[in-house]
Amino acid sequence: MAQAAFVPEPAPQPAEPSFDVLRWHDEPWTAQLALDLLPETNGPKVEVLSGSVIVTPHAGYDHQDAELDLAYLLKQSARRAGLWLYLESNVVSGRDLFIPDIVILDVPGGGRTTMDIRHAVLLGEIVSPGNRRKDVIDRPREYAAVGVPYFLRVDLRNRVPTIALYELFEGEYRPLAAAAAGTSFVMKKPFEFTIDPADLLGEEAPEEEPGAGK
Repeated sequence: MAQAAFVPEPAPQPAEPSFDVLRWHDEPWTAQLALDLLPETNGPKVEVLSGSVIVTPHAGYDHQDAELDLAYLLKQSARRAGLWLYLESNVVSGRDLFIPDIVILDVPGGGRTTMDIRHAVLLGEIVSPGNRRKDVIDRPREYAAVGVPYFLRVDLRNRVPTIALYELFEGEYRPLAAAAAGTSFVMKKPFEFTIDPADLLGEEAPEEEPGAGK
């Protein structure tokens, strides 16, 4: 008598979102699957691209310093233009899930977990040494392919900050404005903004006021 073919039992799904699912889920990933099965995290970025989960640890202190300072200054200008800025927020593009360093939207994200990439006016990346290809080549190409109007890139190579803004033109990004530390980066679109890139790595302690600490 022929024996029945052995059919392995499906791996159990965790009762709560857990990174353990990465060990047994061998089907292509989607943005929605990642949002449903993986936990929220303030640590590594968890993105989905072309069916694969990409986990990226936090970048170094220069990256964090530049990101916070740039976001603080950009946010004020964006709000005056009727736009909303967020840091490292979930942006869904079809089956893909991106978490850009800088996200500027044409609608507020309050109360949401994700935002459709169609609402992105500008996406920005701060280049990390371990992710240079992703930040310089891959991400702008992916953002351009889905029609994000503007792309902003900050490069901290050799601790000399540079900022470059690109505008979408016929499916590709073309340079619109750029500057290195010690000069002025002047942006006119999608809103007016000016900064010396050197300010993104400001490390001088604030001057103590006379009589302070006595």
